[in-house]
Amino acid sequence: MRRLVAFALAAALVVSCSSSSDTTSDTTNNTTNNTTAPTAETVAPDTTADPTITVTPESTDPSTAPSTTADASTDPLDGRPFDVFVPTTYNAETAMPLVVLLHGFGASGIIQNLYFGLQPLAESRGFLYVHPDGTINTLDRQFWNATDACCGFGSPVDDVAYLTALVEDVQSNYTVDPKRIFFVGHSNGGFMSYRMACDRADKVAAIVSLAGATWEDNTKCNPSEPVSALQIHGTADDTIQFDGGTLFGNDHPGARETVASWSANNGCTAPATELPTQRDVDATIEGDESTVTQYGGCPSTGAVELWVIPEGTHIPPLSPTFGAQIIDFLFAHPKA
Repeated sequence: MRRLVAFALAAALVVSCSSSSDTTSDTTNNTTNNTTAPTAETVAPDTTADPTITVTPESTDPSTAPSTTADASTDPLDGRPFDVFVPTTYNAETAMPLVVLLHGFGASGIIQNLYFGLQPLAESRGFLYVHPDGTINTLDRQFWNATDACCGFGSPVDDVAYLTALVEDVQSNYTVDPKRIFFVGHSNGGFMSYRMACDRADKVAAIVSLAGATWEDNTKCNPSEPVSALQIHGTADDTIQFDGGTLFGNDHPGARETVASWSANNGCTAPATELPTQRDVDATIEGDESTVTQYGGCPSTGAVELWVIPEGTHIPPLSPTFGAQIIDFLFAHPKA
């Protein structure tokens, strides 16, 4: 039965990916203007445990590089609604962490939520949770305008302003711990998480990027203070290549170059060291398969780690504990 459900979900995800113009939000979530918390029964199940689930959210054919148009509105939130998942343990008198999940190019917040399986953890671990949608290009693909490599391709859309306004809107409606605002992203969403850390380090405590990267030219990233960063990347990723590459004619750094740049941004003073412990990221590889490299001499608020998935692909089947592991990293690295 579980495999039949997984197959049905996989089919639904593929259909969703092929029609990226659907920006409807997850109905189990609460809008920012509704403070009624859902019951535990409304929490979506963690679907990442079964490797039979297939997610193909991104188009990487250079011939499909989109043209984009400007949004004439001066309000970053105008026409871009989002929902906030509020755990049943929420109490307005106690500040809660906020986690923002950013989808990959051509995907959606709902698809990314299903893939990462973070909503059950928002309920059990107690954090406010948002998985918004990017804007839609002329090919009906949702994207984040993160860096020159990915994935606005000349778009004037200001997603830094949008995501900053999103965070501030959540803060105006809920009691958010300003020391524990986190961004998590896959691919294009990973690029955008780095962009937020570059431009809004005053708000972002830590980020996690799966198969994303920072700017190729690190002089374009000038964080005002350290931000902890975890990069997760498969060595067989043929979309955002582990050793760096080109996407739609624009260069992006590799995984090791990305964390090296970020360690410099954070002022880390010691080189990277591979730890003896490993992580279970890929569900198809038995045991704890992913190596952990950690930079030394970093400030307490600026940890930098790289988890390498051997032969991991761009969309690896995630282990049942993946979500908990990245939440552990985030929660361990608040602002001072």
